[in-house]
Amino acid sequence: MTQTTNIPQLRGLSLQELTALCIELGEKPFRAKQLYEWLYLHRIASINEITNLPSKFLEKLSSIPVSTLTLGDVSESQDGTKKILFTTASGKSIETVIIPSELVGEDNNPKRRTICVSTQIGCALDCKFCATGSMGLLGNLSTGEILDQFIQGEHVAGTKLTNLVYMGMGEPMMNYTNVMKSVDVLTDPTNDMLGPKRITLSTAGVVKNIRRMADEQRKIKLAISLHSVHNHKRSDIMPINDSVPIEQLMETVEYYYCQTRIPVTYEYIVFGEYNTSPADIKRLAKLTRRVPSKVNVIPFHDVDFVRNQADGPALSSATQEQFDNFVYALRAEGVTVMARASSGKDIHAACGQLALSKGA
Repeated sequence: MTQTTNIPQLRGLSLQELTALCIELGEKPFRAKQLYEWLYLHRIASINEITNLPSKFLEKLSSIPVSTLTLGDVSESQDGTKKILFTTASGKSIETVIIPSELVGEDNNPKRRTICVSTQIGCALDCKFCATGSMGLLGNLSTGEILDQFIQGEHVAGTKLTNLVYMGMGEPMMNYTNVMKSVDVLTDPTNDMLGPKRITLSTAGVVKNIRRMADEQRKIKLAISLHSVHNHKRSDIMPINDSVPIEQLMETVEYYYCQTRIPVTYEYIVFGEYNTSPADIKRLAKLTRRVPSKVNVIPFHDVDFVRNQADGPALSSATQEQFDNFVYALRAEGVTVMARASSGKDIHAACGQLALSKGA
């Protein structure tokens, strides 16, 4: 079983857990609600910022850090995307990305500012197009480390973040408990963070936890990392497909939709001619009709050590013409398509590029 950092911190504790902590420290249970507000509504960085709790209680709390996630380098792309390097409690590193939308409002500022958070240190799935997979899995992030990417990310952005995607380093469904605990805090309306419709979780197909998410009636959005509609090709680039073939994945997607009535997003990276044939287009269109859905079409962001791997197909970036033709053909089939931009490509912050140039 993958281990999570066990160094204690206050951020990441639920109201129930804070109540238990207060009782353990000899304090009245109602103090937990006050502490909860300071952690998540006021987003304190230190116990010293708290002004309405007894000094003796604050002294007891002083031995427990608010956060153990340390802010490191921040790189900024020409398009405004920011990549943040964090160091975790275990001394390992992760990357987080803040992406401004191309659309701007009346104030000339981006209409959306999306943070792409990591859920694991590295990843075990070894998808051939993703640099993170080359790291292997080094551990799960704690709930607090996940939440702190959002909270510290807001400070880096200098403004309120409008959307969050669990699409950074790692497979979110393989750190399910900590991810969903972070969702509970983020979507608690008393914390003034995010509504569930502004949060998306991306998975390569961990069907057990897709079903669990459906059974728990989670209101956040689900994205399926698909990238091929043929089992032999998907298995070549996504080893998880050997144990969860497309047929099983789609049955699970149907179950999810029947339980939640929330439309699904499919993510589809365009690899030149590898996955863009007329047969690919027809089959992808057919799959999208099984439940209400849309397709995010994504450019392939080549990374040298991924491209040179000998144990997978030679993947290449599509030309702009190939990319545009694929989008056009899907739309002609009646598919709702969103063409994603290569935000942050110049700082290795685009989709599939997170691999810690600073090292782990």
